[in-house]
Amino acid sequence: MTQPKKVLAFDFGASSGRAILASFENNRLSIEEVHRFENNPVTENGHLRWDFPYLLENVKEGVRRAGTFDSLGFDTWGVDFGLLDENGTLLERPVHYRDERTQGMVEQALQKMDADRLYAATGTQIMGINSLFQLLAIQKQEPELLEKAHTLLFMPDLFAYALCGSKNCERSIASTAQMLDLEKGCWSSAVLEAFGLPARLLKEPAASGTVIGQLDNGAKVVAVAGHDTQCAVAALPATEPDAAFLSCGTWSLLGCELDAPVLTRESRELGLSNELGANGKINYLKNIIGLWLIQESRREWKRQGRDYSYADLERLALAEPALRSFIDPDDPLFTPPGDLPGRVQEYCRKTGQPVPESVGQIMRCIYESLALKYRFALSQLEQETGRTFRTLHILGGGTKDKLLCRLTADCTGKKVVAGPIEATALGNILIQLVTLGALEDLDAGRRMLAETEELKVYETDPKADWQKAYERFVKLL
Repeated sequence: MTQPKKVLAFDFGASSGRAILASFENNRLSIEEVHRFENNPVTENGHLRWDFPYLLENVKEGVRRAGTFDSLGFDTWGVDFGLLDENGTLLERPVHYRDERTQGMVEQALQKMDADRLYAATGTQIMGINSLFQLLAIQKQEPELLEKAHTLLFMPDLFAYALCGSKNCERSIASTAQMLDLEKGCWSSAVLEAFGLPARLLKEPAASGTVIGQLDNGAKVVAVAGHDTQCAVAALPATEPDAAFLSCGTWSLLGCELDAPVLTRESRELGLSNELGANGKINYLKNIIGLWLIQESRREWKRQGRDYSYADLERLALAEPALRSFIDPDDPLFTPPGDLPGRVQEYCRKTGQPVPESVGQIMRCIYESLALKYRFALSQLEQETGRTFRTLHILGGGTKDKLLCRLTADCTGKKVVAGPIEATALGNILIQLVTLGALEDLDAGRRMLAETEELKVYETDPKADWQKAYERFVKLL
């Protein structure tokens, strides 16, 4: 019999935040959402920003509603950060990764350190949203801000600091920055020196599961895997070597666990990324725009006065003919908010494909394009690792989308295991339970989830001509 434990997980997504209270006793886990709140960016001083004061007030409300618990931990999206002055005061609201300040920064940066050297030093896919390029934008556009800054805290560490006063840098969130040496587990001096960035900003990375402070009520503050993707992977209900994972939310992160990073030129050119996982392994993965395509399309139709539920959109997609038109989900055309359905039509028109006209046709195009991009990413992973994946575990909110899961199984030819739905929060919780000694290690937690969580299996059934569709899709890329 294990000692009962209660832990509080704060899980932040791109549009909302949640406080999840978990009770663990006799190897059984129960969870309850005690608080949910919106996460809406604000525009201030010409930049799109996270409304940190509002979010922090909701964190405190979540703590109040949770009552008594043993520990808490935070996970958020990657790359974004807050800057503190020498007195520990937040200098400004953290800037959102979708802000336009980093436009052109990648090209300028690569003149100082070429892409092969930068990738070999960090293993991170080179993207304009990465923390490195955000810092370079500040260095160029607001040098006085960088002069005032004394400490950089990534978003989960910033929330923890606001509650307990401890300045910490957790390693999984640090590995999204394009500045971490994955092989040594420390900040890359080569990168900092090449770009003239002050080392004083960066705290030494700490392992996931480190206790970094406590609240007034005695609850421990645990630096879980701060990057939500790594929390989701921590809850992967499998340890078999032939399984890949797809953390499916606003972004899709498709990857596998490795013992060492892949830092080759070919890996860089394929757009693959290496991140540190909660268990110390490398999560080798591909960043793909995910449910954002569906979420933003739904928001655009709502702005036009047409309010569809997600079930409505799935039903309309199912009613349309299969495999007519495709988009590359990761084309920059689809990154900004706005008229995403119109951009789908524009892409198809420019690439000489039938233009989807109805809501159902646009949704069918998006669904099938995501499935095809997942197949493409899986083939790249298999090529670079020399492994053959037989199972794809879909984790997170995307598991509720049965059509996407079915199309992914049929398109990839892999068995798809969908679940847990609450993978990110569960990973956060498991890491805390390991830290408290209630679980032996993460593998024990994964085995527990495999036995207790409701998982849905989709066996591949390729009725449509996916191979020809895939060949057409690859030509688009």
